[in-house]
Amino acid sequence: MRLGVILYNNFELLDAYGPLEMFGCVPEEIEIVVIAQDKGGVKSSAGPQTLAEYDFTDAPKLDLLLIPGGIGTIGELKNPAMLDFLRARCPASQITMSVCSGSAILAKAGLLDGLAATSNKMYFDLARSQSDAVEWVEEARWVDAGQYVTSSGVSAGTDMALAVIARLFGDEQAETIARFTEFQWHRQADVDPFVKYLNQAVANDGE
Repeated sequence: MRLGVILYNNFELLDAYGPLEMFGCVPEEIEIVVIAQDKGGVKSSAGPQTLAEYDFTDAPKLDLLLIPGGIGTIGELKNPAMLDFLRARCPASQITMSVCSGSAILAKAGLLDGLAATSNKMYFDLARSQSDAVEWVEEARWVDAGQYVTSSGVSAGTDMALAVIARLFGDEQAETIARFTEFQWHRQADVDPFVKYLNQAVANDGE
């Protein structure tokens, strides 16, 4: 299988690299490639860049997609190149995953309509405002809607990745990876200790 992580400027580092660390533990099963609108360095919100090997014109066939969130989400919601790429590629995937505000981009592209999904709790309304045809789940660490799996903010993406690995390769494989990486895996998707902070960042930004 081939997993493509779709990056854009000012993406959140852990949104991408937390899940990629987990998927990278099964290299015999999953090849990871990095894709962006343009080849070359893609700057994260924290500063470090990641090298995109492919652009939207030459990206290979993808079985799995991963879309991180971050402050750069705002610009991508108005980027037709990103939205069109996702509209073309996600429906053909086995599983498309998003972390944090990445679900806002999927919703803007119309790919989550009719499905349950979640997003970063502190900026939840950013995602919700992109489509009222999505069943937005406030209290969820991640939501598995079949072809589309969305997670809450930042570190929740690593929990989601392990859940997807468990679905693809079995619980034992996921548990082995969690032990190997010394990661405390939150296995219950509907247990979300951060729902109490729903939209608090938005409220604070407005003060």
